[in-house]
Amino acid sequence: MKTPHNPFKQALKERRQQYGFWLGLCSPVSAELCGLCGYDWLLIDGEHAPNDLNSIYAQLLAVGNTPSHPIVRLVEANTALIKQVLDIGAQTILVPMVETAQQARDLVAATRYPPNGIRGVGTALARAARWNCVEGYFADVERELCVLIQVESVAALRTLDEMLTVEGIDGVFVGPADLAASMGHLGNPSHPQVVNAIDDALARIRAAGKAPGTLATSRELAKRYESKGAQFIALGLDTLALPSAAREILKKHLANEPAAVQPPRGTGAY
Repeated sequence: MKTPHNPFKQALKERRQQYGFWLGLCSPVSAELCGLCGYDWLLIDGEHAPNDLNSIYAQLLAVGNTPSHPIVRLVEANTALIKQVLDIGAQTILVPMVETAQQARDLVAATRYPPNGIRGVGTALARAARWNCVEGYFADVERELCVLIQVESVAALRTLDEMLTVEGIDGVFVGPADLAASMGHLGNPSHPQVVNAIDDALARIRAAGKAPGTLATSRELAKRYESKGAQFIALGLDTLALPSAAREILKKHLANEPAAVQPPRGTGAY
């Protein structure tokens, strides 16, 4: 058995477009369903969704049965948590709130075994190494790991160019919601100032040879960011898509219904 190939990382290297979808329902069933919808990658959210290691593990297994590639977003840049998420089989991680080059270097070190980093060794207990059934795991693991950082503040944009020099960072995701808040536009990630800042960040990331990404639930914004160089774009979230579809089904049904008629008394209707 060989170390699993990371098609997402390969696509980023080849500058191929990768479309994604956000998973916040914390369900392996919905994760597997979304994995069959044609998206290149799915984001298992450990920052804002109520996921823990066990639920992330279950979703990694579920998405593994589909053509989509799972990405795990951690709650923070915690060395111990990074080790655990990598051990359960995540090959691509996204770490939020990175604001300095030193934070980026520390993050990369947490994903590498000594002497290249500080990741703890425990492959006999790790799904990533298939419990020591993967041949040459230590020789291949770094090649297949993809490390993404999330920049989402004015402070991060100021130090972005320095962060882009850090070896081992494969891509940079520009977080529109927190960036908007940092710029004084809380709840309005489509504000022109925020959009222009994202445009500029995407261009700088791509020029530095890293893969730029972002989230855009508006088709207009998604197309704009793609034209500005965004290479991996999340187009939607399951927590928004499910109620939206449910409301639309009800709306269409009610639109074809006559005015409600009260049943006569005594019919037993309830």
